[in-house]
Amino acid sequence: MADQLNLHDIQGNVTRAYGRFSFPFARYLFFRIRNPAAGRAFVDAVRKQVTTSARWPEEADKPECTVNIAFTFMGLYWLEVPDRTLQGMPDVFISGMRSRASMLGDRDPTKTADDDPDWDRDWDPIWQGNRKEGKGGAEDVHILVTLNAQPDLGGADPETPEGLARLKQPHPELEAKTAWLKSLTGSGVELIEANGKAGDQPYQAASAVFDDFEGLALPTAREHFGFTDGIGDPVFKGQYPPEKEKTALIGRGKRMGGDWEPLEPGEFILGHPGESQELPPTAMPPEFMQNGTFMAYRKLHENVASFHEVVDAEAAQYAETMGVDLPQAKETILAKMCGRWSDGVPLAVVPGYDDWIALGTKLGWRDDTGAMLKTPLSWEKNLAYIRSPAASDFRYADDMAGFKCPGGAHMRRMNTRDYLDPLNQFGIDPETGTQFENPKATHALNKRRRVLRRGLPYGPPNFEPRDDASEQGVIMMVMGVDLFRQFEFVQQQWIQYGLDFHQGNNTCPMLGRHDHHTRHMIPSDPKSGKPPYMMTRLKTFVECRGGDYFFVPSMIALRMIAMGIVDPT
Repeated sequence: MADQLNLHDIQGNVTRAYGRFSFPFARYLFFRIRNPAAGRAFVDAVRKQVTTSARWPEEADKPECTVNIAFTFMGLYWLEVPDRTLQGMPDVFISGMRSRASMLGDRDPTKTADDDPDWDRDWDPIWQGNRKEGKGGAEDVHILVTLNAQPDLGGADPETPEGLARLKQPHPELEAKTAWLKSLTGSGVELIEANGKAGDQPYQAASAVFDDFEGLALPTAREHFGFTDGIGDPVFKGQYPPEKEKTALIGRGKRMGGDWEPLEPGEFILGHPGESQELPPTAMPPEFMQNGTFMAYRKLHENVASFHEVVDAEAAQYAETMGVDLPQAKETILAKMCGRWSDGVPLAVVPGYDDWIALGTKLGWRDDTGAMLKTPLSWEKNLAYIRSPAASDFRYADDMAGFKCPGGAHMRRMNTRDYLDPLNQFGIDPETGTQFENPKATHALNKRRRVLRRGLPYGPPNFEPRDDASEQGVIMMVMGVDLFRQFEFVQQQWIQYGLDFHQGNNTCPMLGRHDHHTRHMIPSDPKSGKPPYMMTRLKTFVECRGGDYFFVPSMIALRMIAMGIVDPT
């Protein structure tokens, strides 16, 4: 129920994905503490501006710019959080993300650090020295402050041409909050100005990717490869008011007994029961971690030119093999890699190209020829669709062989839904000629692996052609109460490995490393008379540029940190 959570005590970025449309602009600022007392004074000043999860009475009441704060393990150490409390933190958080690089696929797992001592050569300077042996902690990152801003509408109605024309302009409060944070620094707290590949950016900027709609630059839900992203984020109890929860949980909660239910809040917020009906382990005192959570911050660079080069080559061969034209082949290859068509329609619901074109035409973002319309009205209609349950309400237990959505597709790996129910059956029913289906399949083996996804794309805010060396990608911020059980498990077992999906060593076609395994299998329904297709040219399209693990405290814990009073006895 909604009253289970003290929303005033939980930071706002935990329950809300500020997102590409409400808050399409972001800045991520990193700080290093040189003096514990100065660090606590900094935290005290910031905590008074932190945006909580408290509900806004009306949409117009939301802040122009949100403020949230998080800490690495070494940040808590420098703030003089007691040793007993620090020792009770999870081992993964204590050791930090750098030490997990091989398991996460951030460096070649076939080589040791001694074999390749310069494995982090492509990381941004801010992360190259962070938690690195021999640096003595002098280059560690301690604090992350995130700012998310609305557009500057200048008082215009966002649904009018005047308002739409202003959507690409960030609200001035974003710059004001940045200047305010800089004013809080000094000899005791430093702003780390070593962001970006060249280390010349004072903060990490991010924003929605905009596209042109009849001369208007409007925010899209797509990242730089062109995929619609961020649709199926989990819904948990107390996150939404009851009347909104009923709709929001469809396709985004857990499927149990044929019905959709919200997940337990303890999967994402400490101090509450999770899906095991147990409280996650916490350090002492319990109040310090109550209503907090953990976050993996990762900067993921996208090799856009290599991606389109490979897709174009595979599409040409697919077109010849399947006897289809090149546009259909390319869209199909993209969809079979991702699990969704480029406009957000899931393959599990609309597996065929012609049916997909027909749906877009029917719903108003394609014309009679199937071409994508580029009008503000078509933009609004596509946006309404991807925000609706229609874009999330599907399952995989009726498609075990992957005839509709390939078993190794990105989406099936990130959120397995009811695919892993042990009562599911592979094969074709001889009586019907269709795949076996388990109508009662549940999310029982998936619901404890879910994560909250936050963050935005970074790089040029448009889709102009660019090469691999340019700066573009996604700032991935993954939240959950157990970094090891949730984020790391999905990253290692489902993204960088394929056995659970009957894919052997084949990794995720989009996020996986492809140094050694370059294949992605696209099955075909035998009834189609078409052969399966094997993609064989995959390259590593997404590369980590660094990051670390953070603790996102509650408002009460922030006050404890600022006062220097954390009593673990």
